[in-house]
Amino acid sequence: MSNRSYTFTHAITRQPGRSIVDGLRAVDIGAPNHALFLQHHADYVKALESTGAKVTILPALEEFPDSVFVEDAALCLPQGAILMRPGTDSRLGEAATMAPVLADLYEEILTLEGPGTIEGGDILTTEREILVGTSERTNARGIEELRGLVARWGYKLREVQTPEGVLHFKTDCSLLDNETILSTERLAASGCFEGYRVIHTAQGEEACANAIRFNDLVLMPDGFPKTEEILREAGYDLRKIGNSEAAKLDGGMSCLSLRFSPH
Repeated sequence: MSNRSYTFTHAITRQPGRSIVDGLRAVDIGAPNHALFLQHHADYVKALESTGAKVTILPALEEFPDSVFVEDAALCLPQGAILMRPGTDSRLGEAATMAPVLADLYEEILTLEGPGTIEGGDILTTEREILVGTSERTNARGIEELRGLVARWGYKLREVQTPEGVLHFKTDCSLLDNETILSTERLAASGCFEGYRVIHTAQGEEACANAIRFNDLVLMPDGFPKTEEILREAGYDLRKIGNSEAAKLDGGMSCLSLRFSPH
């Protein structure tokens, strides 16, 4: 079995702009500190680069406060990229800004035309399938359109449910390796990961379920010692990254990058 779901040569990130204070949030726990966000972002990029990957850092887009969360704008697979259709009007233009960047790296770029919506934060790509969670931002029509697009490259897509009150499917889960998923108990209880090995986040540490496996590293948000211990004991090489400011905007490790190896 290949490791294409977590072995990457490239990543794309975007600097957080000063307008980040106007970003969307499910619950207002305060505005993010721009300077601290920049520091966390720099640490994140450094961790990605430490694996040997080429990381593109795009300039801030002040007109799109949430554009630091580049994962929502596209799905990047080895065969090509697909521009998403975000489920919030204020983010609709973000996918188009990613098109010229991806055009330098891919020969084939497809676009979700709608009317359905879908965001990258609801998509988990494993070795055997693409899991897409319906949420407030991703609906059945968007998922069906994506199913048709990825079929040309031989991918199976499975629609699953994001728990109520959870922004994105990957808010509550992440891929750790070929067969292992890190998940909150509430998401795993739905049965969506049947056939996978599941490691649960520690009680009270559900907010660290959004990690990323990037080559040999697992990047996880700092401040979750019980889950950190579980993952270290399971043999994963961890890098902890400050995430306090992104978390104020419902953001995590996966949201901050597009990760891929173009053919």
